[in-house]
Amino acid sequence: MSCGLERREFLAGLAAALASAGAAGAPAIAGGLRRKPKAVVVFYADDLGYGDTSTYGQKRVPCPNLDRLAAEGCRFTDAHSPTSVCTPSRYSLLTGDYSFRRPGTTILDGDAKLILPLAGGAKLTLPEMMRRAGYRTAAIGKWHLGLGAGGAPTDWNGKVGPGPNEVGFDHSFIMAATADRVPCVFLRNGRVVGLDPADPIEISYENVPEKWPGEETPRTASALLKEWGRPSDSQHDKTIIDGISRIGHMRGGKSACWRDQEISDTLCREADGFLESSGGRPVFLYFCTSDVHVPRDPHMRFRGKSDLGIRGDAAVEMDDALGQLRSSLKKHGYGDTLFIFTSDNGPYIPDGYEDGAPEAWAGVNPAHPFRGGKYGPYEGGTRVPFVVSWPREIKPGTVSDALVSQTDIARTLAGIIGATVPEGSMTDSLDLGDVIVDGAKGGRAELVEEPGWGPGGFRYGKWKLVADGKGNAQLYDLADDIAETRDLAKDKPELVAKMIKRLAEIKSGK
Repeated sequence: MSCGLERREFLAGLAAALASAGAAGAPAIAGGLRRKPKAVVVFYADDLGYGDTSTYGQKRVPCPNLDRLAAEGCRFTDAHSPTSVCTPSRYSLLTGDYSFRRPGTTILDGDAKLILPLAGGAKLTLPEMMRRAGYRTAAIGKWHLGLGAGGAPTDWNGKVGPGPNEVGFDHSFIMAATADRVPCVFLRNGRVVGLDPADPIEISYENVPEKWPGEETPRTASALLKEWGRPSDSQHDKTIIDGISRIGHMRGGKSACWRDQEISDTLCREADGFLESSGGRPVFLYFCTSDVHVPRDPHMRFRGKSDLGIRGDAAVEMDDALGQLRSSLKKHGYGDTLFIFTSDNGPYIPDGYEDGAPEAWAGVNPAHPFRGGKYGPYEGGTRVPFVVSWPREIKPGTVSDALVSQTDIARTLAGIIGATVPEGSMTDSLDLGDVIVDGAKGGRAELVEEPGWGPGGFRYGKWKLVADGKGNAQLYDLADDIAETRDLAKDKPELVAKMIKRLAEIKSGK
């Protein structure tokens, strides 16, 4: 099935003319001839795998709001996060560049410095592009792209920046990194929310058991831990906040610390307030939930709502946030919303806490039917849920098998709103408006699937290469072996060599 309304004849003619002129990568709708949506929303789930929800076949985790979004729009079956870990995927989505083009785009700690280009610089970011086009822009939720600049430690007790507001967002309400990393506070437009000046924040990522005398850690205050907040490795065994052990040390800021079970509702309230304050102006909202990333501590009203333990319940909470956000859009007059739902990478279950998830998910593949997950080079690491809805533009209830990447969101939106992308910006992004909105066949011919570390993946039509850059390679025919179980590298050495060469060309910028 295709996923778009039938194109007007003159637009189809225009697209054909562009294609015949060899205009690969040019906007499918030139000059902004398509109407602009009143709102554009990117809803970014965290660590949600392809097979984690009812929308993609996991009936033990009911997600009625995501089911409804798919019924109203298009569900993609071959869409990818740029990498199999969080920070570089977020970087690529907001810049349109593969993360390997920018050194330092690894998984960041909570005190890392900003890695995104600043607004007004040589590279155009997605939020700055939307702002120039007249959209009021906001980043709400997990950030994990660094804050501040220079070599000095971040001072969390004053204005923290540069950050989201300096890269193109008019409004920001963020978690600095992941929920399992300090500082465990929200920042609104660069300032910690609810901070008592008499109780200043200090954090450290020094890898020592106890940073300060009296610090509450699993070693010194294990009675404070929630049952699902016990660390299962030496990385997550530092400061205890809200009954959960974290990565990194933190002291002070007690009045500002979040409560994990309230994170999702807090983000939804902030998004509702942003929409209300926008007064009907066009908006671009980058909304990043913390679910289903560890520590998994969903609100008690979601406990037992899935049949797969606390991790499944966290996915139900994620779906509730989706429903709250869509209700807010409707309430504040944003019925004309281009809505994109996806996840930053594939799933990983035993990720630092003794929360019972490995036992609950025993024998269940959250990336089904694919191999692998977060951190790895196989399809399960980057092939993620991707659902797009836009009333009157995207045909309801459709499914697309087109190969697309979150990296393409930037130029696709540029094509829709008629924005000009300057030379040197969004270099790896393709305008796939004809595929994502209009339901055309095709999509990408090739795609780099960056890993968290180790070997990387490369899609070339139906072929999938896994290579470590040291001469070791695997080759899979995804048309015949979707689970990547039969390595054909020895049978097709010429194809392997061709794909390795092409991958090297892409990485060199050709």
